[in-house]
Amino acid sequence: MSTNKILYAALVVVTMITACAEQNSEMYNIQGTSSVSVLDGSKLYLKVLAGGELKNIDSCEVVHGGFGFTGQYDSIRLAMLSIRDGGMPIVIERGDIKVSIDKTGNKVSGTPLNEKLYDYIDKHIQLENLRMELGHKEAQMIFEGIDERTISKKLMAEEDELLVRKDSLETAFILGNMDNVLGPCAFQMLTINYPYPQLTPQIEEIMGKATDKFKNDPYVKEYYSKAKEIMARLRGEIQDEPVATAEPSAE
Repeated sequence: MSTNKILYAALVVVTMITACAEQNSEMYNIQGTSSVSVLDGSKLYLKVLAGGELKNIDSCEVVHGGFGFTGQYDSIRLAMLSIRDGGMPIVIERGDIKVSIDKTGNKVSGTPLNEKLYDYIDKHIQLENLRMELGHKEAQMIFEGIDERTISKKLMAEEDELLVRKDSLETAFILGNMDNVLGPCAFQMLTINYPYPQLTPQIEEIMGKATDKFKNDPYVKEYYSKAKEIMARLRGEIQDEPVATAEPSAE
């Protein structure tokens, strides 16, 4: 076989391998708009959790209210879009992902898991807003001359109902998404503001129904382990070992 034929055959093989790799790879395309003028010229970073730390995988600059990220990925994963001192969760998945940033709130849409995540976030925000409105309702009732005992009883009942609705929303969403990236994400959103890992009745219910995949998520696994340890210490089931002190040396 001539040298030219060998080179041609090799080129065909390489082309076929490259074509197969391109077919198996997944692409994400994130296109965003911002109506927050101070973000123009700012750098945005796309970060993922790796080795217990958030690491940059891509970056871009906001230009005239627009920005975008495009790249390949090998599996669906949760990322954080870092915006100045804040951030917003975003699922890196196949398709055209749309990000909207404005003063009233941030939203991600266009792909199935992102749609599901931000529908949940919207419902959660609505319930929190209803709780905040209870203070305004109290002031209005006082202005109308309603006695304090009646006001307290009514508003406490309304707040209890909202808390039950919020817990039900959180629990149902986590249980319904245990085997994809949304379950651990919502679990972290639920627990991130606790002063320390706690075993609340809600957490106990979730972990009692959890799948192995959910239990082995790094954040969930570490949180649950620490929460159980803290609870055991509070119950006196684990005693801290006394610190050994060196005996004075004989002179």
